[in-house]
Amino acid sequence: MKKLKVYYQSSLSNKRLVGILAENNRKIYFEYDSDFLLDPLWLSPFKLAPKPGLHEFKDHEFSTVFGLFDDSLPDGWGLLLMDRFFRKQGLDPHKLSVLDRLAYLGSRSMGALTYEPCTNQEQFLQESLSLKSMASEVEKVWQGSIHEVLPQLLHYGGSPGGARPKVLAGIKKDEIITADTLPSDFQAWILKFVAPNEHLDSGKIEYVYSTMAQQAGLIMPKTRLFQSEDNHYYFGIKRFDREAGERFHIHTFGNLIHSNFRIPSNDYLDLLKLTRILTKKQNDVEQLFRQAVFNLCSNNRDDHVKNFSFIYTNQDWSATPAYDLTFNRGPGAEHSMSFCGEGKNPSKEQLLDLAKISGIKLGKAKTIIEEVAEAVNQFKVLAKEYQIDEKEVSQINKLIQANLRRLI
Repeated sequence: MKKLKVYYQSSLSNKRLVGILAENNRKIYFEYDSDFLLDPLWLSPFKLAPKPGLHEFKDHEFSTVFGLFDDSLPDGWGLLLMDRFFRKQGLDPHKLSVLDRLAYLGSRSMGALTYEPCTNQEQFLQESLSLKSMASEVEKVWQGSIHEVLPQLLHYGGSPGGARPKVLAGIKKDEIITADTLPSDFQAWILKFVAPNEHLDSGKIEYVYSTMAQQAGLIMPKTRLFQSEDNHYYFGIKRFDREAGERFHIHTFGNLIHSNFRIPSNDYLDLLKLTRILTKKQNDVEQLFRQAVFNLCSNNRDDHVKNFSFIYTNQDWSATPAYDLTFNRGPGAEHSMSFCGEGKNPSKEQLLDLAKISGIKLGKAKTIIEEVAEAVNQFKVLAKEYQIDEKEVSQINKLIQANLRRLI
């Protein structure tokens, strides 16, 4: 039997045992610690409520483990790096269990959950990060090389989720570093690099989208375009699960309800309904409605259930700032989440229905739609300002304008 201790770690010096995660005969179990249950935190209220006894994981169509812990695991790029690391150690990733992966992450997981014992004890001192060198290392990974790849890339690139290559870094003005523990005057950021199937201007495009989102009234983390030594541009976004040495618990919408993000099956109605139940905040419902409108207008169709999250602070849930906002044609040219049943060509009719069913007043909904449409309509102007490839701009703007016409 394999066992892992799961901790809720809000800072370097403050951690609390949540319980024991175990695997026996290919079955996954979790049991809350008895002391934790005396004053419990509701870290995953719908699928793993803090109750005594053994909880057996059975939602195998969703994932390999409870959504609470699945949110600690990378997917896409991070999973690729993790698998390459295991192969370098002579291990077959296909024979490893989910507990092996969580043990590898240890305290390097996103959010506030950490796992012990950690099997990867490698530590790195503070070091300046060269965007040019890191981009070169990313390219090596895509080409299949692993033995020559910088250990720092495996260490700092193996925990974030999402398909695009990314690295965790510390930022202070124009200084970029990597470190296991950031100095107090550095902020925790995520830097994104370019995947082989992406346009070279993907970083600029995501930055323009973040600018439009802010102008559209969405709550966004700080974002920046970082220029490398060889004049390439990479998108960066400030982490909202880290602040001044504190760690915050984050739970994605999909993992809260055990919905597999790889299988589009949810509607924005589900998201807004859950938001009202979980946060009990009208502002959060309206904020996520605004994000839904933005995704429709801007043709961000990679709007799957892990691209919306909630943050737990002082035993209170709130919607997180928006993230992963960029142009995407979507699976089969449809939105990953539908709008009142419509995924291919959602219109103003579906948006107003969504608002009405979700308890948003008609006047408020119309105002949000107008504000977002006005901001997204500036895409071409912003793209020109950042010198994005004209052909790519034309293709994106054509789809944006078609989306905006459906809102008239």
